[in-house]
Amino acid sequence: MKDLSLIIVFLTLLSLPVQAQSVLGKWKNTNEEGRVNSIIEIYEKGDKIYGKVDKIMREEDRDRICTKCPGELKNEPVQGLEIMQGLEKDGDEYVGGTIVDPKTGKKYRCKIWLEEDNPDVLKVRGYIALFYKTKEWTRTR
Repeated sequence: MKDLSLIIVFLTLLSLPVQAQSVLGKWKNTNEEGRVNSIIEIYEKGDKIYGKVDKIMREEDRDRICTKCPGELKNEPVQGLEIMQGLEKDGDEYVGGTIVDPKTGKKYRCKIWLEEDNPDVLKVRGYIALFYKTKEWTRTR
């Protein structure tokens, strides 16, 4: 019985680094001042990666709708909105998807990856033509 317990503990410890290296989960999205604006949940749907606004931190903003968003996202509540769509794994990155900024309604090509030295930091890059902006999201606990 003691050996079985040790095997279970060992297998559990082996699985921890794999989970910590995943882009899946909940991430803090901060503004320029370093305040957390929202929590974004990244999840798998089929064989692609998606992200939605899980929680808006300021209670007075939680009932906002995305009046400027394109297509089927237009006039949808921002809290719960699927802002990141269709990313596919390519090496250590996820590429080929899009991300929408609910404030402006602008849609960008997107790629995400974990910071090499810290898997609790997610790099999120939005592109328009040759121009891009990269933000850092921090894993929630």
